Amino acid sequence: MDISRVDLNLLVYLDVLLRERNVTKAANHLGITQPAMSNGLRRLRDLFGDPLLVRTSEGMTATERARELQPLVRGILSDIEQAVQEKTPFSALESQRVFRIMASDYAESCLMPRVLRRIRQEAPHVTLDVLTPSDVSFLDVEQGRLDMAINRFDKIPQSFHQKTLWTEYFACLMNARNPILKEPFTLDTYLDASHIWVSKTGFGVGVGVNPKDVQRLGWVDEALALIGRKRQISVFTRHYQVAMLLAEQHDLIATLPSRAAWLQKDNAHLVVKVPPFEIPPFELKMAWSPLLQHNTDHQWLRKLIAEVAEEVDQEFAAFGARFESADLPQAHHSER
Repeated sequence: MDISRVDLNLLVYLDVLLRERNVTKAANHLGITQPAMSNGLRRLRDLFGDPLLVRTSEGMTATERARELQPLVRGILSDIEQAVQEKTPFSALESQRVFRIMASDYAESCLMPRVLRRIRQEAPHVTLDVLTPSDVSFLDVEQGRLDMAINRFDKIPQSFHQKTLWTEYFACLMNARNPILKEPFTLDTYLDASHIWVSKTGFGVGVGVNPKDVQRLGWVDEALALIGRKRQISVFTRHYQVAMLLAEQHDLIATLPSRAAWLQKDNAHLVVKVPPFEIPPFELKMAWSPLLQHNTDHQWLRKLIAEVAEEVDQEFAAFGARFESADLPQAHHSER
């Protein structure tokens, strides 16, 4: 193929078509007529030798070839935008920019207060708008309407840029007078107690929980299911801060990320224990749109967040070491 004969505007059409999955909406987005967009789709099909979008019962669905092309086309257009865009240095002291960050309740508790402190020190006129996972979608991130998403992600679009901030293990938080502490903290005593469930938060509006649906209950309950055990959940919450407060109840246990438990290290009413069974760790990541990769404001924000995360990691290291190399009680092999 002679690249000089390819109309680069067609790549813009393809990028929008694959996002909108609708010819009329794509045309409106680009400010052109619907027939012009339909003609563009026809030319794209000829160019790639593939239908790209196929009408199904669920609307226009991207073909496998189109899904392969989407991140490549998005990357090409991002590079072109960067090439023609005038680069203006970011002035932290003078900037009045609003940064919109989606953060899970866990990240909001463990990371964002320190991020805000650093921003106020270095960029006093910058505003931080922190949203919850249910406020946004991957499309908001992809189109640059959201500057950053900070969470644990099961899946993430291929076109996104991402960076791991830290690896997280789990801890058990409970009242210092919890009756189970009269005995060694084993899997059996853990399962004899009542528990607080905390949601693993993803994108989109949440729904109610079915206590019998282990696959949807998340990390802790999936780990227990692997060894054929199940805990008694008395409270369901979507907020780690609430879980930490509820753990002060005399007979409840909150099993949550160890950095969340670390926030309560000076609370005389609570004690922290290593879980008596293995729970796989997870990674806290920040993810952003390729549209923002070369933006100088955004580069400053990413650098600041990464530095703050490293500071948290260093301060947490001594407290967290026991959760990374835990010697699990042999009782977790027992069956009753």
